[in-house]
Amino acid sequence: MTVPLIQMENVSRRFQVKRDQYITAVNDVSLTVDEGEILCLVGESGCGKTTAGKMIAGLLATSEGRVFYKGQDIAQLKGQAFKDYRLAVQMVHQDPYASLNPSHTIYETISFPLKRHNLAQGDEAIQQRARKLLTMVDITPPDDFLNKFPHQLSGGQRQRVSVARMLTVNPSFIVADEAVSMVDVSIRISLLNTLLELKQKMGLAVVFITHDLALAKYFAWDGAIAVMYLGKIVEMGPARRVVDDPQHPYTQVLLSAVPDADLDATLQREPIQLRSMDVPSLLRLPTGCSFHPRCPYFEGEQCEKVIPQLTRLKSGVSVACHLVLREHEADLA
Repeated sequence: MTVPLIQMENVSRRFQVKRDQYITAVNDVSLTVDEGEILCLVGESGCGKTTAGKMIAGLLATSEGRVFYKGQDIAQLKGQAFKDYRLAVQMVHQDPYASLNPSHTIYETISFPLKRHNLAQGDEAIQQRARKLLTMVDITPPDDFLNKFPHQLSGGQRQRVSVARMLTVNPSFIVADEAVSMVDVSIRISLLNTLLELKQKMGLAVVFITHDLALAKYFAWDGAIAVMYLGKIVEMGPARRVVDDPQHPYTQVLLSAVPDADLDATLQREPIQLRSMDVPSLLRLPTGCSFHPRCPYFEGEQCEKVIPQLTRLKSGVSVACHLVLREHEADLA
């Protein structure tokens, strides 16, 4: 049996907001990512997707549960084993300007990890490697950019430099946290295509975090999508099945907000009416199904009082919804 590259096992993360008050940002999440696989974490702001990504990358400790890298609990890794994990799992942050040191040139930004981890020796070798990395992320000609500072670049160019810096340590796994949300819409697809090309060339596994299901659909069409709501995964499975036949009401609502290529079809489409437009506070999570205060298919006591379990259907999609599980009772995997 193949060991997953990354595995989250019943992971939760709580944050203290007052002396005796906590919020649960991630609640009992389990997922796996194999080598070379793409998984998109999708959901509204505040659903816990970024917190989950930071725990995968080792930037946050879990409150409960465990995160495994190649079958090893990352909380137990020490010495060289921990260093290998931290180099193998890299993160691309949302804001490229905040994640790049404004006082360092692009060459200094890229050369530092090469020197720090002895990945290239000598000025000439380091410069050649820096040029190659910039070319890989479509910053060309590289010599025009090596001596520039971040403020002299566009948002898209800065994000490409962030990706190049991440590639200096030859990672096998990338956590891309809203990696294209702060660049112009016109160049988002170009950036996504760059990430996809790198994934193919280097065999990278990617967790792509986004609030935009249209981007998730484009990026993870041959991968998987996990939809999060208030810290829990409510639907997860192959991207094509989740997009073409969404099961959970929340996934259906998200997809109904994605514009169609045909403007007339978009205008004629009936929007799904939510019971409430307000997202519940993490300080006062709803009982039962966390989506029930907003769910258009709310059925009463079971939805209000019983927490639905994420259950795998024969289609390969896992869903946490009483109504869906009842409809597919004969088809449960």
